[in-house]
Amino acid sequence: MTKFDHPQEILITEWAALQGRTDLTNCTVQGVDLREQSRDWDQCRIGNTAFLGCPMDLETELQLRRIGAHIYPPPAQPLPYNPFRKALYTWQELIAPVEGKQADLHIYEHFSASKLNPPINEALWQRIHDHSIDEGLRQLLQFDAEGMTNRRCVGIMGGHSTLRTDPYFEKTALTALLLAKAGYFVVSGGGPGIMEAANLGAYLSPYGAEALKQALRTLKSAPHYTDPGYHEAAQAVLQDYPDGAENLAIPTWFYGHEPSNLFASHIAKYFSNSIREDTLLAISLYGIICAPGSAGTTQEIFMDATQNHYGTFNYYSPMVFLGRQRYEIETLIYPLLRQLAWGREYYDLLCLTDKPEEVVHFLQAHPPRKVG
Repeated sequence: MTKFDHPQEILITEWAALQGRTDLTNCTVQGVDLREQSRDWDQCRIGNTAFLGCPMDLETELQLRRIGAHIYPPPAQPLPYNPFRKALYTWQELIAPVEGKQADLHIYEHFSASKLNPPINEALWQRIHDHSIDEGLRQLLQFDAEGMTNRRCVGIMGGHSTLRTDPYFEKTALTALLLAKAGYFVVSGGGPGIMEAANLGAYLSPYGAEALKQALRTLKSAPHYTDPGYHEAAQAVLQDYPDGAENLAIPTWFYGHEPSNLFASHIAKYFSNSIREDTLLAISLYGIICAPGSAGTTQEIFMDATQNHYGTFNYYSPMVFLGRQRYEIETLIYPLLRQLAWGREYYDLLCLTDKPEEVVHFLQAHPPRKVG
């Protein structure tokens, strides 16, 4: 049972929390199977009470509707995903076999068949699913009334096609490891490349830099996510180091299928890429780190700069560029942002470096700054 942002609103996701509770005012019951449960609902106090995706027999539904409950039933036809999820995904759930393929790929193929023009019911289920992911993130991160998270989130961006053999894969992983050891909660876009490096480094933070070097040697046997043995190499690392640290991935099914990496303990996977990108940047209030990437990373950089420029999420946050060659010479993105930020509150929150240790030191010296 979880409280929403407002103290009077309560989310109930288990029968044990619902059983025996007579006052359901301002309660939302989500994903609880009521078909084999017996109780007299007429004894319950109902007011602003909703049942989301709760399987129930017709008699129970009629009784609940009669006393004023709002009911949003689960899909009549089975879907490869649950719109009314109770929690974020795990990598084990996403790689589980479904109809001869991984669940992750199975959901992607279902989604991509109509993603540009989905039927209205499919579009609604996708939006409800993404709302459930929103709620899973709220439960994990515990926002306060001013928008700050209980965990000190730092997001790491970069190219999805970066090989496991690339120097910046190792540099990003080491950066994430040092950040996690310093008490930050590492967040990535959840896919391969730089995103995998971020989750890998955070996961291995309890084991240290030597373990990271050994893990990289294992992963290099399958450098690209399309190579045979890609997931098997990651699973070998997990077997060698089974007790990694918590971290977060926020991927999407919108792009061509990229497997979610296996080093994230919490996976908030969205259908809507625009919501996913905005959310990833919005929660990373303790800083965004940009390793080398292409168009997608560039888009995210300027989205984050816009959030900083206007103080959209109530805090100005550090922006660190890990890669002088990429961001100062090849693209001039860093000088451009320095010019854009001149005279603004976030001007001194910009940093360019090639050293993971400097990233950590900069973030420690430049915490998020409250707007106004």
